Amino acid sequence: MGLFDSTEEHPPAKIRRYIITAAAGVVLAFLFLWYWPGNLRFYKESGTVRHFMNAVVAGQMQEAYHIWKPSPTYEFKDFLDDWGPGGYYGTIQSYRIDSTQSVKNGPSAAIIVAVSPEKSFPDENDEAGQSKIQKVTLWVDPKDQSISFPPY
Repeated sequence: MGLFDSTEEHPPAKIRRYIITAAAGVVLAFLFLWYWPGNLRFYKESGTVRHFMNAVVAGQMQEAYHIWKPSPTYEFKDFLDDWGPGGYYGTIQSYRIDSTQSVKNGPSAAIIVAVSPEKSFPDENDEAGQSKIQKVTLWVDPKDQSISFPPY
């Protein structure tokens, strides 16, 4: 039997191969979860928007304003002009978070929310209900979870 005729591997070579394979698997799983359409990297920001929207739907505007963490120039009256029953978005009875994405050249997360004046969110076959849906883009700062509208 010659030097190169052996078919057995040495134990350190097997262990090294298993470690490299496991590390590559962990990296691939992490990348998959990071860029998956559900975007798990914005889970906390989506939770903040969900908490905010639940307060708006429940009519708890003071709590929603507190969750928003407004700048000093965005007063409660301005907030009600946007989110209150007689505001820009009207009475919001239901919502759905459509997507989350990162903001180009910024640390914020852009979360697109579909809002509806109907008690249960209209399905895709309900044309009358679909026509009442409005899409709102909200920016959430990951540092303090403050919410704002994107600059236009």
